[in-house]
Amino acid sequence: MRIRFKCSMVLHQIPLWHQKASHRADGVILWDYHAICIQKRKDSNLPHLVWDLDSSLPFPSPLSTYVSETIRPSFQLFSEFQRFFRIVHAPIFLRSFASDRRHMKDTAGNWLHPPPPYEAIVAEDGTVHNLNEYMEMSSADVIKSVGDDTKDDVYAQRLGVLVSESQLEEIFSLIS
Repeated sequence: MRIRFKCSMVLHQIPLWHQKASHRADGVILWDYHAICIQKRKDSNLPHLVWDLDSSLPFPSPLSTYVSETIRPSFQLFSEFQRFFRIVHAPIFLRSFASDRRHMKDTAGNWLHPPPPYEAIVAEDGTVHNLNEYMEMSSADVIKSVGDDTKDDVYAQRLGVLVSESQLEEIFSLIS
């Protein structure tokens, strides 16, 4: 399961802790978006695992640990910030997502940071860039409540479902 998260403010940045790219002791950094993978374990008694290549936490980390240490829901954000999470089933995401890395260049076309060593990601249908569709989030698009229809939408919708911070762990209790 891939999730993307983003804030609703024009600045489009949210704090995440325990990130390798941080230069601070607490590992906090502001991301404009961030992608992780959450693995549902076959044994339902075992915790879901978060695979975050940018995290300095143990790899992988239990979902509850990741949420409390990296997302820190107890941390009071300014009222204009809201954290939303896009939950997309991994096979759908891998077939549909595309990024030609244009977001990594300045207006003159120069790299802001060196690009990853692997090729740009092209969707199965040939789309070369749709990152903005995954990043576009609004409080109006957040599901009202988590239920069985939510799970169905995760498995069927190209862009998955959008949940609030308080719904994040709840939705994974339904995912089988």
